[in-house]
Amino acid sequence: MNSLLIVTLWVLNILVDSGGHFAFKLAAVEPAADATTLEHWRHMLGRPWLWLGIFCFVGEFVLWLAFLSLVPLAQGVLLGMMSIVVVMIGGRIVFKEHFTRPRIVGMLLIVAGVAIVGVA
Repeated sequence: MNSLLIVTLWVLNILVDSGGHFAFKLAAVEPAADATTLEHWRHMLGRPWLWLGIFCFVGEFVLWLAFLSLVPLAQGVLLGMMSIVVVMIGGRIVFKEHFTRPRIVGMLLIVAGVAIVGVA
């Protein structure tokens, strides 16, 4: 039961953390190329994506504390890095961002590290 709870909290943490990053990126996209800084911030504050991102990170904070209460800190932090991979893949799919060789190598190293930590 405890390991099921740990995996559930880990997956939820990754999803909510990644969702917060996606929401903030969607809030930050400015449709007007010539918008001033103040106009850009006003636009972001009026977008529901910003508030969804804030909500996600508040939820992620609670999930993260629950997760860390069940696993050692070093293991928890390494497992939490999977959100970087999810954000990079999501950025490619949602925002058409490009993968570079260093990013791909970095993702593979993160995945390998998480796999090693998960087995150990």
